[in-house]
Amino acid sequence: MKQTLSAKEILFCTYYALNRCAREAAAKSGYRFPERSAMRLLQRDEINAYIARIDRERAHGCEDVIAGYARLAFGCVSDAVRLLLREDWDEAALDGLDLFLVSDIKRPKGGGLEIKFFDRLKALEHLEALVCQKAGDEAESLFDAIRQGAEAIKRSEHGT
Repeated sequence: MKQTLSAKEILFCTYYALNRCAREAAAKSGYRFPERSAMRLLQRDEINAYIARIDRERAHGCEDVIAGYARLAFGCVSDAVRLLLREDWDEAALDGLDLFLVSDIKRPKGGGLEIKFFDRLKALEHLEALVCQKAGDEAESLFDAIRQGAEAIKRSEHGT
């Protein structure tokens, strides 16, 4: 009997298909114990089938890389600031934080917390290069299509 997925399970599949981080996908989907829930979910055939379906439907290639660089360049650091300012954290609260922009976290000997972020300017530079390359590829494809169409018309006019 085919089991339908709940909204929470579909959300998990979507997050997992985007970043391939099971614990993060479970946390963002609202599971209380993300690591345990993620392992349990990924053992189910219908979950894996739905993730495979998402993978087939998504455009692969540069789009994922562009989305990652865009997230680094324009993402919000508020969860990292919350982590920095709050002193009493439990595991459940930490699992809900979006720390994608964080490259390093240290606790110096003198106390406190040191958080380093990925370089937004480098992310923007990479994003610009990818977007310009993609736009150039699309323009080249358009010109190729126009050229092929013109050649087909020319051949049909000459009867070849």
